[in-house]
Amino acid sequence: MFQSDCPSLFRMAGSQESNASLFSDQTQSQESSQAKRSQNYEEETFYKNCRAAYLAVFKSSLENIKSKEQLCLVLQQAGRNPSQKTVNKYWTLQTTTLNFDDFCFILKQEEPVRETELLKAFAKIDANNEGCILHSELHKLLTTFCKLYMTTNEQCLKNALEKLEVDSKLKRQQFGSKLETSSELATSLISKTIPKTARKTESKPMLKRGHCKTSSQCSSAPSCKASVSSTISMGASSNKHLKLVEANAAKEWQHAQSKGCFFLEENGEIISHKYKLFLSQRSTVCITINPVKLRQMEGKPSPWLVVDTALYILKENETEENIQLVSFTELRNKEVFGWSGELESGVYWAIPFTTGCRFRKSKKQIRREAKLVHGDGEFTATKEFRAALSEIFEMIDLDGNGFLSLEENNFFEMRTSGEKCDEEAWAICKENFDMKNNELTRQGFMDLNLMEASQQGRDLSSLWMTLQSMGYNKALELTEACPFSIRVYAEKCKPRIQPVCLEAGGEQLKTAICMSVANKGDAKPMDASENIVIHTYKSDTRITSVIGNKSESKTVIHLNNEQSRNCVSNRGLNTFAIEVASNSMMVCQHVMPQNEQEEWIYSCVYSILP
Repeated sequence: MFQSDCPSLFRMAGSQESNASLFSDQTQSQESSQAKRSQNYEEETFYKNCRAAYLAVFKSSLENIKSKEQLCLVLQQAGRNPSQKTVNKYWTLQTTTLNFDDFCFILKQEEPVRETELLKAFAKIDANNEGCILHSELHKLLTTFCKLYMTTNEQCLKNALEKLEVDSKLKRQQFGSKLETSSELATSLISKTIPKTARKTESKPMLKRGHCKTSSQCSSAPSCKASVSSTISMGASSNKHLKLVEANAAKEWQHAQSKGCFFLEENGEIISHKYKLFLSQRSTVCITINPVKLRQMEGKPSPWLVVDTALYILKENETEENIQLVSFTELRNKEVFGWSGELESGVYWAIPFTTGCRFRKSKKQIRREAKLVHGDGEFTATKEFRAALSEIFEMIDLDGNGFLSLEENNFFEMRTSGEKCDEEAWAICKENFDMKNNELTRQGFMDLNLMEASQQGRDLSSLWMTLQSMGYNKALELTEACPFSIRVYAEKCKPRIQPVCLEAGGEQLKTAICMSVANKGDAKPMDASENIVIHTYKSDTRITSVIGNKSESKTVIHLNNEQSRNCVSNRGLNTFAIEVASNSMMVCQHVMPQNEQEEWIYSCVYSILP
């Protein structure tokens, strides 16, 4: 009897376990769906509030913030109370303008002041908690001030939202065009006229490893005039599909090289070294770029090694407006991206680029702050601090010869202090620190910086500012810098590459990206007159979309990426809207696979808002 009942008992138990498992899966799925809806609602509310505050000061989100005073005013409209220190953090000596994307980023970093925090601050008047403030009116005054401050902040935001509600067109533009941690703040306008002929998607061959679908069904965007969807299925990357054969394999080719670095700014913008390339005669060339591992960091994490890198080659002409895009590094061999082809003699710009999909502000919590000096009476640098200085030396030794020239050292000085070292100061360094052939040795660089650090006494704030400006966090981990290496091989002449400046890609890079996508990507008109065109460039490693507006008026495009799978975007958002100025092109978004070893699906619905 026992034996005959056992199978049924097992079946019952198995059935109960199966039902329990199914119920658990359904519950988890429902919770995940609810969490996603909640997150989307929070994003929409946040960017609606951002736009409301911005439009309370400016006529359009396309207008830029042009002064500290404007930045302070628009932050106040958003319910913040920025101190001068806060304003200076985002408006540095190098800042000339900030756009709507920058504003949204700042609001995410600067939380609104709460009433309890104000009361806590005022409580510091009674520092010893002795209760010696006997005037009841003082308490009344302070609490009244708190309430007045909070009411004023709330009223500012309320007024801005009411203004947004009144204008129905502004109301529909509620999501903004924010880059959460931008690689390049891509919503800046491209002052470039779109070619009159838009190429059709149907006439363009698809990638062998990808499958693309397009349709003209109206999306879920509110009150859309027209809609286009794009779905691209991409296979797992093998790193072998594009055979980049580096020219150094031929041995006889002459070559030049330079190192450089991407840096993340406080506002999420990415800056990097920019270069000029010199060729004395026409030649076949091979140009490569890739992130590099620092020798000093053996055994330590190097998160930047997964960052995508590219190099845009532009021919220099008499005027910057006439700069011609030659090509960009789209061939790949593992982490190395390259381009090979014929170049005429002359001067070229070589502008590094990363999408920002994998290079963004870290949200990792710092468990332990690293020590820079030992706790004894004298100034003694820790082993960790010395290692960081040695790593910085390797980063700024751009030609890789093991020494620092005055020019190389000045890139470091400008990055960390905003000032250059002149010839006279360099001569003093030569008298006091180890140099060879008028270049600073690694030991000389270490001694110079340790001496400057010792002069600060026990105040380590300036040391931390230097380290953080070079990409280090408080645990001395390199999280906001991406060192890279550029190599140029030429068959018929000796190439020369020279670092020129350390700055954002600017209009040069934005124009180059737009032109490369328009030239090599698929084109899909959104309207019958073909004034609004979506250009989509796709490789096995990234997808970039550009919106072209040939009309005489600005247009607002709503984007929905909610159906994408295994994708990471430089924007960090599933839904958003952007304004495109008349007769212009602008980068819409960059998307990459989150896990390259798995299939990824890019699915985006573009809708024109009235």
